[in-house]
Amino acid sequence: MSAELEMIRPESLRHQVENVLRQAIMTGRYAPGERLIERELCETLGVSRTSVREALRKLEAEKLVHIVPNKGPIVAIISPQEAAELYALRGLLEGFAAREFAVRASEEDIARFGAAVQQLHAAGAAQDQGRVLDAKNALYDVLLSNCGNSLVKEILGSLHSRVNLLRATSLMHLQRLPASLNEIDNLYRAIQQRDADAAQAAAQLHVANAEKMALRLLVGLQH
Repeated sequence: MSAELEMIRPESLRHQVENVLRQAIMTGRYAPGERLIERELCETLGVSRTSVREALRKLEAEKLVHIVPNKGPIVAIISPQEAAELYALRGLLEGFAAREFAVRASEEDIARFGAAVQQLHAAGAAQDQGRVLDAKNALYDVLLSNCGNSLVKEILGSLHSRVNLLRATSLMHLQRLPASLNEIDNLYRAIQQRDADAAQAAAQLHVANAEKMALRLLVGLQH
C-alpha cells in the first residue's frame, strides 16, 4: 500500500501546484501580464522547479499562462475581443442549458440547484472570492450536468478556466456582486416554476450583464 502511495505522490503534488497557481490567478493574486518567476514560485510553494514547470505547462494549455520568448511565463491577458467572443458563446450555451434544465431537471436536481444558490449567497455575504467562485462552479455543475445535453457541458468545460478568469474579473466588483446574486435568484425562480422561456432569458441576461462589467474592467486595465 505504501509503495502505491509513493507512486502516485508526484502526480498528486503536480495537481496541488496547478491548483494553487490556478486559484492565485483566478483570485487576482497574480494580475494579468504579471511575470511568474519560477525561482520565487519554488520558494513560496516549497516544491521543485520541475513541479512548477509542469504546472505552468498545464496552465499554458488552459490559456491562463502565456510563455513569452526571452521573458518566461506571464499571466495571460484576455483581450476585450476574446472576452466578447467567450461571453457570446457562454450566453448561447448557458441560455440553452437553463431552458432545458427547467424542463428536464428532477425535483432533486432543482433542490440541489437551490442549495448551491444559498451557498453562493453565503459566500457573497462573506466577500470571499474563492468561496464565491467555488459556489458558482457548483451551481453551474448542477445546471450543466442535468440539462440533457452533455456537449454543452463539454464545450463550456473546455473554456472553463478562461470563463472563470472573466468571472473573477467581474463578479467581485462591488457594483456587480449584488446584481449578480439577484439575477441568479431570478433564474432559480424561473426554474422552480418550470418556465423554460424565463429561465433562458434570465441566464442570458446574467451573462450579458457580467460581460458589460468584465469588458469595462478589461478596457480599464489596458489604459
